[in-house]
Amino acid sequence: MKALRRKLLAWYTENRRDLPWRRTKDPYAIWISETMLQQTQVETVIPYYERFLERFPTVFALADADSDDLMQEWAGLGYYSRARNLHAAARAVAYEHGGVVPDDVAGLLTLKGVGRYTAGAIASIAFDRPAPIVDGNVMRVLARVLDLHQDVRSSAMQKRLWEEAGKLAQGERPGDLNQAIMELGATVCTPRSPECLLCPIREHCQGLANGDVEKLPVKSKAVRQKKVEAVCGYLTRRGTVLAARRPPDGLLGGLWELPGGDMEREETPEGCLERQVRERFDLGIKNAAGLGKVKHVFTHRVLTLHVFQAEVGAGRVRRADYDAHRWCTGAALAALPLSAVAAKALAMADPGNPAD
Repeated sequence: MKALRRKLLAWYTENRRDLPWRRTKDPYAIWISETMLQQTQVETVIPYYERFLERFPTVFALADADSDDLMQEWAGLGYYSRARNLHAAARAVAYEHGGVVPDDVAGLLTLKGVGRYTAGAIASIAFDRPAPIVDGNVMRVLARVLDLHQDVRSSAMQKRLWEEAGKLAQGERPGDLNQAIMELGATVCTPRSPECLLCPIREHCQGLANGDVEKLPVKSKAVRQKKVEAVCGYLTRRGTVLAARRPPDGLLGGLWELPGGDMEREETPEGCLERQVRERFDLGIKNAAGLGKVKHVFTHRVLTLHVFQAEVGAGRVRRADYDAHRWCTGAALAALPLSAVAAKALAMADPGNPAD
């Protein structure tokens, strides 16, 4: 274990990528980066991270942020529950902890949205606590080095991996050690065609010695993605467009969109739009015209979204299901915090006012 730590740290010192969150020990900035990096690639995160910290440079700035402003900065990054949880946790840190981010795993785990991995990352990187982390890269490296053939999604294997990561974290520079394992998995010990000849710990890799590297890690099959069809409408009345905000919880929570919803079995897209507008706003539509389809892949859903343009009849809005609504210009709608799929639909419906 000592030899592994020594070689990993030496390799990391010489080969680590220059990433913006590696230039700071500010626990708030590290917390933001680790939250954004969950299930999102480094290259995608960098510009979001830099813009986010420019807009919300301190935990107090984030705690006091308007939810729409926050979601605007997060729009397009996906997994929007991360942003909502981050906002709630920032308020707790600002007003219950005096603006001081907890410096140990136990304290960090009390914050909404902070799980075992994020707590370990913040504690080790920002505060030099010997706290382990286990993510996809760490699982792959450890499974290969130790030649472990159990399913990494099983509880027994998860327990083993956290134990092994915990052993590695004991010693000097635990934050750098944790980042070194992740870096190795991201750049050398990759899922396919790992560059074993460049690996600093190849002499210790039992999987390489036994010819098992390409077989590891063992993973059970992921849940099959569900195919879903839905509709949305660019609904106009007297020169304005109807925008709707989703409830704060659930898929795409807190984001604005063109009104609509999922289709029922054997329902036509136009019939679905009429039903959704009636049920959700107590309004009728006329002159509906199909504009095309948008396809978008979520973690467990493959969405086909039918986009329409239609006029809304007279009547007062009686809203259901949505959190808020407003009548606005196309430009104002494009400036609202929209999900990636809503931005695609708006670009199709109103090419003159595409969302950023």
